Amino acid sequence: MSPWEKLLERPHSRGHVVQLYEPADELWLAANVSRYVWEGLKRGDGALVVTTPTHRELFCEQLTRLGADPQSAIRSGQLGFLDAWETLSRCLVGPQPNWGPFERVIGAAIRLRWPRKAGARVRVYGEMVGLLWKAGQFAAANRLEQLWNRLLAQSSFSLYCAYEIDIFGKDFYASSVNAILRAHTHMIPAQPDRNLEAALYRAMDEVLSAGAEDLKARVGSRHHRSWALMPNAEIIVLGLREYLPSQAEDILVRARRHCLQ
Repeated sequence: MSPWEKLLERPHSRGHVVQLYEPADELWLAANVSRYVWEGLKRGDGALVVTTPTHRELFCEQLTRLGADPQSAIRSGQLGFLDAWETLSRCLVGPQPNWGPFERVIGAAIRLRWPRKAGARVRVYGEMVGLLWKAGQFAAANRLEQLWNRLLAQSSFSLYCAYEIDIFGKDFYASSVNAILRAHTHMIPAQPDRNLEAALYRAMDEVLSAGAEDLKARVGSRHHRSWALMPNAEIIVLGLREYLPSQAEDILVRARRHCLQ
């Protein structure tokens, strides 16, 4: 079991996990979220899922495949779903998320799921930040992450967020995702089954000539202490964008192709 799988199985108290995904990887997102929720339900944890109707259906299908009974868990109160868009609208004052309504809506929903079993906690999954980001409301998304972290500091639940960001695409640059990386404790790999790290190094060998090994080491050390703990592949992509901007696109196109082979 990889460290990331262990993290989904037993998330840290007050841990704040993020996953970046592209639309083609929604099934992988659903598999991760469902495992995170199901492992909690088996241990007696409560679970709150703030998501879109489409993802709710997908998550319930995956939970059923894992052996869960989502409808029974909902009836018992152990599992709860909130519509992400509707919930987000209730947390806004003007265009920005605000602590007062956020704590009343989300705090109350988490308290409803809090289990009586000793040692059990609540696992939360949320997409509201991802919806704001996709709509281009980056300041509002960052503000909402701050509110989540404030709520985490007051309680011992765990939180899992998701953003529709392609790590090969134009949005995955250190300057654009810096606030996201600082707001979380861990990042789940975008493509764990495709050996992305090996594909990146293979593409770098194809594109780079002299000093390739030194450059590999340099781009692989891009991680900042203030960022979430990240998979090596995502660190390498950010390093390529910063240190080899003129060659990064060629390398990433090749790496994506290698992943699909």
